[in-house]
Amino acid sequence: MRSVCNTMSWTPDNIDRAILRLLRVDGRRPNSEIAQEVGLSPSACLRRIKILEDRGVIRGYTVITGPHEDDERGVDILVQVTLDRQTDDYLSRFEHAVRQCPEVRECFLMTGDVDYWLRLRTESVAAYEAIHGEVLSRLPGVTRISSSFAMRDALRPRRQRR
Repeated sequence: MRSVCNTMSWTPDNIDRAILRLLRVDGRRPNSEIAQEVGLSPSACLRRIKILEDRGVIRGYTVITGPHEDDERGVDILVQVTLDRQTDDYLSRFEHAVRQCPEVRECFLMTGDVDYWLRLRTESVAAYEAIHGEVLSRLPGVTRISSSFAMRDALRPRRQRR
């Protein structure tokens, strides 16, 4: 029997996909729990996870921070940005400039009517207004900016009101 590691055209199977689903929900979930859930021994499960890491399917693990008391009153803003052109130079300059703005939490190059979707987190609408005028509108090649303010994160559990 050939090893999965040595197969050139290897693709994840249903067990690999189940492991990935569990790790996406909780990247720190114990291997023994993952193994039990997918029907493998702990050593076989760990071997599969290592293969997924070695092949670049799992590229790393990260921490997602929740709202802090100060951050809870913050504002999430989704921003659509259209550039003058989509040349490599314009895209590179824009992406480099966005990396310098710590309020930008995510930046996606898109298909469709807009070039980029950004997600920003600021302390207030007034703070976003300053970033809009002093940073975003001055980024290289920007011709249009459209902003929407999030009312709440629908995937985050709601806090009980007292």
